[in-house]
Amino acid sequence: MDRPVKKLRILVLVHETLVPPEDISHLTDQQADEFRTEFDVITTLRELGHEVRPLGIGDSLRELRLHITRWQPHVCFNLLEEFGGIVTYDQHVVAYLELMRQPYTGCNPRGLMLSRDKVLSKQLLAYHRIPTPQFAVFRRDRKPIIPRRLKYPLFVKSATEDASLGIAQASVVEDQVRLLERIQFIHEQTHSDALVEEFIDGREVYIGVIGNERLTTLAPWELSFGSLSETALGIATRKVKWDRAYQERHGIVTGPAKNLPEGVEARLDRMARRIYRALHLSGYARMDLRMRADGSLFFLEANANPNLEELEDFGRAAAHAGIEYPQLLQRILRLGMSYQAEWRIP
Repeated sequence: MDRPVKKLRILVLVHETLVPPEDISHLTDQQADEFRTEFDVITTLRELGHEVRPLGIGDSLRELRLHITRWQPHVCFNLLEEFGGIVTYDQHVVAYLELMRQPYTGCNPRGLMLSRDKVLSKQLLAYHRIPTPQFAVFRRDRKPIIPRRLKYPLFVKSATEDASLGIAQASVVEDQVRLLERIQFIHEQTHSDALVEEFIDGREVYIGVIGNERLTTLAPWELSFGSLSETALGIATRKVKWDRAYQERHGIVTGPAKNLPEGVEARLDRMARRIYRALHLSGYARMDLRMRADGSLFFLEANANPNLEELEDFGRAAAHAGIEYPQLLQRILRLGMSYQAEWRIP
């Protein structure tokens, strides 16, 4: 059981548009969804007795520096997912915290850099012989040349964007004409390189990991596509992930992965730990994998600092493992304050 954390001064870092109001009871679910994670974290930390200040960050670190030097928080609780509108720049904010010798929660800069770069992470994990779909990357400024090793159907997505940006049923292509069209779409709509990988038809399984050196894995979690699987491919589009009405209409839910083939849960545990260490992750993360009917597993991507909303997948998986939401946040705080950053090493 987690020991109680002493009363702390906690600076919660959020996007400047996501500083939540004190009370959201007057809002509809859809209105509150935008900043529900921030509200859940801030409210729960205060209920635990901590002194909490939310800080909205846009494209400047001046206010962050002022708060750290004047208020001297014990720890920064990092909920940022971008900086200056660029997804991959959140790692630089964390690096800035390390330069200021400021403890923070969640993943370190190296782990963020490796996991946010989907191409680099797949190359690194392929070196470690962790199964991942065959893939190729198509740069924005070059004419696409399709490698012969890629076998259709293929799945096309952004090499850097997250939250399923640019992913739809049309992301799965069956021939070269549609492949080239979708690559161009990704280039134009997301302004990023296109990552093309062989489509793995099967179950979508997530597994959470918590820790720095000593790791705890959560129970395998699954995205069930409900009635959608009868008429469309089971892929996590933006509608599947974020559209409440769409989820209710098709019966799309997430929950503990049931009826896994024999030995799969143990392999998921081992694979998640190997991925976590290979990508130098710390704090907490969620691994996304695909599982074929025969139980074979394929790594898709690692999500450092996943959504911490109480009723989202990571929080629910922790509760399923006996770690209630306040305990989860306390554990994340403790891991952040004990992480051995370079400036802490003699």
